[in-house]
Amino acid sequence: MSDPKSTSNPYGIPSHPSGWTRGRILFLSISGVLLVTLLVAVREILLPFVLAAIIAYVLTPLVQQCERARIPRSVSILTVYAVTISVIYVSVAAIAPRLYAETINLARDAPALARNLEASVGPRVDAWVQGYAALAGQRPKPKKQENQPAFQITESPEGGYSVELKGGVDLVQAGPSQWRVVRHQEPSSDGFRVRELMNVGIERLVGFVKLNALEIIKLGQSLVAQVSRTILLVFMTLMVAGYLMHTRETVMGFFKSLPPPSAQASFERLLWRIDRGVAGVVRGQLLICAVNGVLSAIGFWMFGLKYWPILAIVAAVMSLIPIFGSILSSVPAVMIGLTQDFFTALWVLLWILGIHQVEANLLNPKIIGVAAKIHPVLVVFALIIGEHFFGLWGALLAVPTLSVCQSLFNHFRFESMPELPPDSLLPPASISGRVG
Repeated sequence: MSDPKSTSNPYGIPSHPSGWTRGRILFLSISGVLLVTLLVAVREILLPFVLAAIIAYVLTPLVQQCERARIPRSVSILTVYAVTISVIYVSVAAIAPRLYAETINLARDAPALARNLEASVGPRVDAWVQGYAALAGQRPKPKKQENQPAFQITESPEGGYSVELKGGVDLVQAGPSQWRVVRHQEPSSDGFRVRELMNVGIERLVGFVKLNALEIIKLGQSLVAQVSRTILLVFMTLMVAGYLMHTRETVMGFFKSLPPPSAQASFERLLWRIDRGVAGVVRGQLLICAVNGVLSAIGFWMFGLKYWPILAIVAAVMSLIPIFGSILSSVPAVMIGLTQDFFTALWVLLWILGIHQVEANLLNPKIIGVAAKIHPVLVVFALIIGEHFFGLWGALLAVPTLSVCQSLFNHFRFESMPELPPDSLLPPASISGRVG
């Protein structure tokens, strides 16, 4: 018995009044599977195209503003590129000398800062560790060995000499074919010592740099090659982003042509939800990062924190990664403050906490909006997955991807469950239709 709602086209293929014919569903399903397979196969070269899509999405409103001033689209794109790159160049050129000087000072003072931190914080940590260890009982002190000669040289029957190491020295490998003799150091009988740990770490770091100077030079050469490749990728990314902005109606028209006419209203609502969420996550987060960097710079400078330009830029860049970025960027600022004074570190920490409170209660609701709000557990889950499979770039793009998935879920949830209350964040009436 045939479906009374179904009809047949001139070719005798059953169709549905909604436009979702078997042929359309089969074609879209096969195309989707092939597209996902292709993306997985070429995932290692997708990064420039993903970044190009993000750049086009961020800069499209500026291009539209230029077009409203009756500037041709091609000229508008070039104008936006020129202004954006000029602003970035002027900003970098203005702060580059100071950043260079601060970086040199930081690299030069790093061992001294580590020793100051060890001298100021190490005893407190040692006292805490020793007090905690005392709860488990004192360990017996090892007996000291009797004094022995450091070397014993024996003449062999063949005319050579053999050297045997005795007490008081150790043989340490200094390179692939190099060994050196060092004074033997007995482990501390008083338990774990932070100061000893930091001193050993600094000495080994300096020794490693001296012994591997050639490898470090080779690393610099590979770094130059990587920078050249990065410049090429940046140029290609900007070019692809320009094409996307120039042909945005064609691109959107293609996607709008996939669903049948009866599903156009629902598809418009889906695009609205995705744009609403991604706009908050991408554009809003970029603006908040800039605000975070400016506020951090003001506070760090006000409290006299050393190397504050570098630390402010670190805070701004790390803010791109939600939750973890803010925590990680706070650690070096507080540690540098501890090398100066306890109260400097305290005021810096309080200032950072104040910035995060302003972001959470004022900036996030106003700039990012409620539509892009994602549960923190989901954010952490997405960050871990992105970093595990795709490294740093995966962590950076995890939240925008999660926003798209959340928009898709909410769309089909409201569209397929009429008993739910209407979506409280509706698109304009011209495309709203029936939501919920």
